[in-house]
Amino acid sequence: MGQLTDASVVLRLGYQAIRRAGLPTEDILTKAGVALNQVEQNARTPLSAQYAFWIAAEEVSRDPDIGLHLGEHLPLYRGQVIEHLFISSENFGEGLKRALAYQRLISDAFHARLVIEDGQCYLTNGEQPWAESIVNRHFSECAISGILRFFKFITEGRFEPLYIDFNFSQGAKEEEYFRVYGCPVSLGQKETRLYFDQSILDFPLWQAEPELLQLHEQLAIEKLQELARYDLVGEVRRAIGSTLESGETTLETVAAQLAITPRRLRTQLSEANTSFQQILSDYRCRLAKKLLANTNESVERIVYLTGFSEPSTFYRAFKRWTNETPVEYRKRKQR
Repeated sequence: MGQLTDASVVLRLGYQAIRRAGLPTEDILTKAGVALNQVEQNARTPLSAQYAFWIAAEEVSRDPDIGLHLGEHLPLYRGQVIEHLFISSENFGEGLKRALAYQRLISDAFHARLVIEDGQCYLTNGEQPWAESIVNRHFSECAISGILRFFKFITEGRFEPLYIDFNFSQGAKEEEYFRVYGCPVSLGQKETRLYFDQSILDFPLWQAEPELLQLHEQLAIEKLQELARYDLVGEVRRAIGSTLESGETTLETVAAQLAITPRRLRTQLSEANTSFQQILSDYRCRLAKKLLANTNESVERIVYLTGFSEPSTFYRAFKRWTNETPVEYRKRKQR
């Protein structure tokens, strides 16, 4: 898998929650390095943006339980393909299984699975390597609120949590958790788990429509394929970055690094509406701009670092990218 990302809806839900909570949205977004127009876009955002968001939210609000409290202000998750898949399923259990099959469409931070064993029924996000981080705590507490609200909506208020385990040891007070979730919470557990009564899995969904279900499933499959293509472009970028200085950056060398044939790579990039040359050109352009604007590296050195064999080729390419010479660009940016 390439760079870990969230669907744009994750950032939008967080933005709406801080607005509803009456917190200074501009301050939090600025501190997190998130531009307001990013919130309105449909592009996926790197998971690192979510980390920055939670750290900024805690610092600006001065609330150590910010994830728990923002969760109370989360809007209901609506209008996404996962919701449509869920409500067009025959019952809650079927909808849940389908949602779990396509959870990556919401976030790469979700690895949830349904477990039914020894008379217990729960959702778990598995063991996470960043369990004790501030970000994991805020994200988990907020996500549980969103999940509970969505499950109650789907089941017309019937879904009830029995208890919740969290995989971090520093958290809110027991009574505060009970106030927000309406059930006991246990900290310092191996996994984050949401326990509930197994009988709710049979709850019939009145909106169930097999014809619509097929359409929604097809759409979900297409969106997952889109994500796989997005991953591939990220992998190609990383491979370009690691081979650029050697001057061995070709479609063939990158394909060999990704263990696929050049023909297959060309086809997959074409399906992602791009090409190897386009990604390579874009990578070189960004790198050249960054080095000219932020370093004192000589232009000759930048020619080498961006993988060009001749300075004249680099100058022509840079002029085509920016309508400026490298020297003009550097002067303007470093002025």
